Amino acid sequence: MAPAGQNEEMQKHSRTLLGKVIVSKEGRKFGEVGDIRFDPRTGELIDILITKPTDYCRGIVAGDKTGIFRVPFSAVISVGDFLIVSEEDIV
Repeated sequence: MAPAGQNEEMQKHSRTLLGKVIVSKEGRKFGEVGDIRFDPRTGELIDILITKPTDYCRGIVAGDKTGIFRVPFSAVISVGDFLIVSEEDIV
């Protein structure tokens, strides 16, 4: 279980990711970071909600019943100006 202060710090840092463009390591655009889900008990990052999904994203990422597209955080390779994901890890 993560200490209370650590969860707050992670939430603050995760807000800096909102709106960043999501691209694959091959340079294909998926959309933008709309939200990030994490386990509040452990602080473990679970997945990233994609807003403005591209047609390419819709072909690779399976949307849920409500049409929401998510990428598992385990697929994230790098975070900088863009959030870079590995297509091989999106299954």
